[in-house]
Amino acid sequence: QVQLVQSGGGLVQPGGSLRLSCAVSGTRLVLYTMAWYRQAPGNERELLAALSGESSNTKYADSVKGRFTISKDNGKNTAYLQMNNLKPEDTGVYYCGGGFGSLTDTPSYWGQGTQVTVSS
Repeated sequence: QVQLVQSGGGLVQPGGSLRLSCAVSGTRLVLYTMAWYRQAPGNERELLAALSGESSNTKYADSVKGRFTISKDNGKNTAYLQMNNLKPEDTGVYYCGGGFGSLTDTPSYWGQGTQVTVSS
């Protein structure tokens, strides 16, 4: 059974940084495309960043390009989202997702979500 367990998140001031983690069990991370999504209040869940399994190709939303970095540690079976220069509009619930699809396919499995609030 595949499980994704998220950690990280919380309250940060504008301009600050956070790192989210997504620990994967039940499969080998090297085979998976991993992605991070955000859902702001009243909005649909949007794709922020994706990282393919073996080729390590990446895709970023324009809103986070240059500020967010998706990565993974295959040895730890964990994916990460490093978020720098955070803005109030980055506030929302962040979800990691994984599956065998392409960079833009909807993930098959989801983490539980974690709240990120950017506010002074």
